[in-house]
Amino acid sequence: MALWHGERVLLAFNRFREAWELPGGRIDPGETPREAAARELREETGHVPDGQLRFTGFARFALAPGPRAEYGALFTGRADGVSRPFRPNDEIAAIRWWDLREPLLSLQPLDAYLAGLSR
Repeated sequence: MALWHGERVLLAFNRFREAWELPGGRIDPGETPREAAARELREETGHVPDGQLRFTGFARFALAPGPRAEYGALFTGRADGVSRPFRPNDEIAAIRWWDLREPLLSLQPLDAYLAGLSR
């Protein structure tokens, strides 16, 4: 899920992978991909998009060990910039708005690439 405010996209720091990523996750039973994207965004960051999420595309990628093929849908939304309270949880340690140019340690390359495509 790529949530934009102006020229910045929202990233979450995943505790398990120790990396900055776009918010996202798996689809729960009975959910549509769009509903899952909105839920994951809210659960991981506390943010809710302004208006409808737009389907941007999908990605096919390989995860190790294996490697095994995975697929992910990418949705894009906008935020009004209102600061939302963030509480670290078992999965996400921090959130930040990123401008795609600022060097960022521990940034997942796939997520950086997808963020750029979603712009």
